[in-house]
Amino acid sequence: MNAKSIAIAVSFAAAAMLAACNNSQTRSTSLVNPSPAELALPAPDSFTVRFETSKGHFTVQAYRAWAPLGVDRFYFLVNNNFYDGARFFRTLPNFVVQFGLNGDPAVSKAWETRTILDDSVKQSNQAGYLTYAMGGPNTRTTQIFINKVDNSRLDGMGFAPFAKIIDGLHVVEQFYGGYGDGGREGPDQRMIREQGNGYLDRQFPKLDSIVKARVIK
Repeated sequence: MNAKSIAIAVSFAAAAMLAACNNSQTRSTSLVNPSPAELALPAPDSFTVRFETSKGHFTVQAYRAWAPLGVDRFYFLVNNNFYDGARFFRTLPNFVVQFGLNGDPAVSKAWETRTILDDSVKQSNQAGYLTYAMGGPNTRTTQIFINKVDNSRLDGMGFAPFAKIIDGLHVVEQFYGGYGDGGREGPDQRMIREQGNGYLDRQFPKLDSIVKARVIK
């Protein structure tokens, strides 16, 4: 390798290190340690989010009047690229598609206890509607499921839809669902939190993923 080639290689290495540093800083400020003031900001009354996935794209319309606390959280997460790279780790026939665990364990840990209070259920869990997953009252954080069918039986359990798919529901139907529902069969949520996408890539490589999710201006 001549001197010119060495100089170019060093330049590329320096640029890569700088990019990694910038990414780390962005992650630490916006996702690992979010500002309480930022989290408290209300979302617009309504906004559109485009999800680009490994199977194509789908578009979501969120409505703050449906579930204000849930929509505020969703708006913050999308604007800070939280869902980029996330896997659809729970896909069940005639039920739901679930996502919302970040591929970086440090980010997942930061949000594990950042719960929000429940919203009143104002819409029914119909096909194409988005709702937060929860493990009991006031436990919503970042996980979301998409209803694949009429799941109105969830309404009385406190699951409050906050958005709906307005384009691309057929894409959701294509997400891989051959691994089962957690536990011994499918992806273990605890392992996803602890090891991130590395665990999923090793054990469940067929899972579909979000390339990026962005608010459409």
